[in-house]
Amino acid sequence: MSLRATARIAADADGGLPLLVSDGPLALRRTRASGRYTRVTVVGAMSAPLGGDRLAVEAEVRDGARLLVDSAAATLALPGRSAEPAAYDVRIAVGEGGVLRWLPEQVVSVHGSRLRMRTVVELAATARLVLREEQILGRHGEPPGTLVTRLTVRRAGRPLLDQELAFGPGAPGGWDGGAVLGGHRATGQLLVVDPAFAEKPVRPRLLGEHAAVTPLAGPAALVTAVAPDALAVRRLLDTALSELAPF
Repeated sequence: MSLRATARIAADADGGLPLLVSDGPLALRRTRASGRYTRVTVVGAMSAPLGGDRLAVEAEVRDGARLLVDSAAATLALPGRSAEPAAYDVRIAVGEGGVLRWLPEQVVSVHGSRLRMRTVVELAATARLVLREEQILGRHGEPPGTLVTRLTVRRAGRPLLDQELAFGPGAPGGWDGGAVLGGHRATGQLLVVDPAFAEKPVRPRLLGEHAAVTPLAGPAALVTAVAPDALAVRRLLDTALSELAPF
């Protein structure tokens, strides 16, 4: 039987969490944080997502709040009894003066699995955001499943980024070729949105041989990276994170 589950978070400026609702395999825990952030960790309570599952996380960062969301372990997309792909939706809203650091662990696309992930972010004009996504295509020594991810971000009601990535069986041809992954099996993206970039724009540049920083048409920068494994792609994104998001 397929799962239906939605976990919900709301953070206030005083550090409170007026809404922290776990559901099914998505267990939310308030954990210790440094500095001024309230921290919530997603703890997987069971194996998911499997084929046919419908999972979602909703997060609201209210005006002036500072929230860090991470996860205790990687998310494994696994085959299931259903022939339908699993779906994992993330819906985020950040209010005026709010700050969100969304830093989950990797998504691992296991051989035979089918997962569609959708992340939609609504930002107020003075909101700040750090959002990391990492995809690992197959466990060690195995080919990947099918993984499709889409990230849509709007700032002050206007489009900032709308990007879709597709990997594995059924993805458009060339996804593992030289123009995309170049034979690598780990990839990641880091999005940083900061109104301060309007005064001091981020310059485009390479980070080593397999990562690049790209300024967007707005106070934001997107870092993309590919690497042979999860550890290498995390190192690349961590380097960018320390440079672009000291807040």
